[in-house]
Amino acid sequence: MLDRVEEFLHYLSAERGSSKNTIDAYRNDLNGFAKFAANTQTSTTNVGDNGQNKRAELDSLEAQVISRQLVVHYLADLNEREYAKATVARKVAAVKSFCSFLLDGGALSSNPTTEIESPRAPKPVPHPLSTNEIDKLLREPATLDTPESVRDTAMLELMYATGMRVTELVSLNLDSLHMKKNAYVRCVGKGAKERIIPVHNNATSALERYIDQSRPILIKSRTQSALFVNRRGERLTRQGFWLILKNYAKSAGIKAHVTPHTLRHSFATHLLRGGASIRDVQELLGHANVSTTQVYTQLADQHLRDVYESIHPRA
Repeated sequence: MLDRVEEFLHYLSAERGSSKNTIDAYRNDLNGFAKFAANTQTSTTNVGDNGQNKRAELDSLEAQVISRQLVVHYLADLNEREYAKATVARKVAAVKSFCSFLLDGGALSSNPTTEIESPRAPKPVPHPLSTNEIDKLLREPATLDTPESVRDTAMLELMYATGMRVTELVSLNLDSLHMKKNAYVRCVGKGAKERIIPVHNNATSALERYIDQSRPILIKSRTQSALFVNRRGERLTRQGFWLILKNYAKSAGIKAHVTPHTLRHSFATHLLRGGASIRDVQELLGHANVSTTQVYTQLADQHLRDVYESIHPRA
């Protein structure tokens, strides 16, 4: 079955333009499903547990073993192991997509997941930072005076100025930026969809300082297309940015749990509170459906309610 999984992942990458993060998540979920199927098939036999035997079982497992009963048992197993609802929903969605692929390719004669409803995962409520916390965070790198801190100021300013995903940020190249009048950045989001996002003057100034002063020091004499690089002159990773952000949030005294997506949440929420339309925010974030963006309106509405109740004489 593992060869079928790899065919499916190649299809997602080559034909659907899915991101590396999506591919990695599907690989993990479907390999887990394949292991469950193999264990179910061999549960009544005495099969060794060494790695070679397990790999052989998974390689030899045919797609036809996937039945409605198997998927139902898999769903029950996930629930018994107390996975979060969102995780269960994602794993079941992966299996359903995989089965649709197998059906289209003729490996299955019918789709065993047709009548299986995907668990409804509750939409997580974003937790944006306040504008005061954002100011503290953006000022924090300036307490240092290193090429890395200049880079970090540029990254944080750009993240909050554009609402980009962290993968989009670290994937930027030098030629992704247009730094002249009406500055903008060109980024590639989910599904390989490109979008143009304006960049305000504060972020542009931070980027110019980084590109002119700090980036040459970091890359030394190397040839490097990546916009943001680490101290070895290599493209900065998602994990590297996460660690940088975490350290600055801690040193700035921000008690909230801050992740790269927190800056995206803050960007969207603050724009809506400032009067931006939900359609404009949807386009800036690169959301395919406006329903994904609407979660931020709840936060904006709640903020308005809080202001109303704190100010109105009769509230």
